[in-house]
Amino acid sequence: MENKHSLIADARREQIIKAAIVVLTEIGYLSTSLSKIANKANISTGLISYHFSGKEDLMRNTLIYLVEQERAFIKGKVEPKQTYMEKLMVFIEASLAYQGTNRAYNIALLEIVFNGRTPDNVPYYLAEINDEDELNVLLKGILYKGQEAKEFGDFDPIVIAIVIRGAISASLSLPKTEMSLEDYNEKIIKSVLKMLK
Repeated sequence: MENKHSLIADARREQIIKAAIVVLTEIGYLSTSLSKIANKANISTGLISYHFSGKEDLMRNTLIYLVEQERAFIKGKVEPKQTYMEKLMVFIEASLAYQGTNRAYNIALLEIVFNGRTPDNVPYYLAEINDEDELNVLLKGILYKGQEAKEFGDFDPIVIAIVIRGAISASLSLPKTEMSLEDYNEKIIKSVLKMLK
């Protein structure tokens, strides 16, 4: 019985978080309120308060949810690949595909990062993070191990990882009229292959 209650609570929390993502995308962090999220989810504000201690707690949990969704998607595509070159190409393709198909998630994430605050009242974008982002760790691991396996040439994996993640993030601001996501993906991969030699 306890397990069923836990599953229902988890489903309700996810429903609230998904409504928060929609509201953040539509009106931004500053205009987002628990009542607007409750309205979007067709539930009472009290039900949100039962699951989250307030707007900051809900935003913190939404941020965690968003990060975990992206991480799971990309790792799920990369891990089955055999060579480090394949892993790298799929990392880039999966990252760009995620950005392209989850635009609302990315907007919501940016709204929280640039407007939300930690429990110590520090803006998220200035907060000291003890654990490195798992996707950075994954990408750097692919680059280091690819060098060890002689699949890649001599370069600084930390710098190349920053370049790749930056190019992926920049795809969010790519005007649709300028270049399709597919073309952008192809050009990033061509550029990265040149850097790896």
